[in-house]
Amino acid sequence: MCSGRVTPGFVLKAFKLGADGVLVSGCHFGDCHYIFGNYRAVEQFEKTKALVKTLGLDEKRIRLEWVSAAEGTRWGEVIDEFVAQITALGPSPLNHKPKSKK
Repeated sequence: MCSGRVTPGFVLKAFKLGADGVLVSGCHFGDCHYIFGNYRAVEQFEKTKALVKTLGLDEKRIRLEWVSAAEGTRWGEVIDEFVAQITALGPSPLNHKPKSKK
């Protein structure tokens, strides 16, 4: 799926379903199969950042990164960095797990 298709709704749904953070990754500028997909991703990401702030979440819980299919090492570094960042932030305040009835 093209990073340009990742709308704020996708990201908010991920948080609603229990995600502590969301990483969106796409092609480098000029390498997009869909020509302008990564430019659209930037627009969508800025909208998402505004919504995340409105919800009171730390904007560090979302990240947009450009990594090509040929950058396996870089991809691993991005994932490791993001996981460490989210771990340091702790669970999302939106993660309201219902208490089980016994």
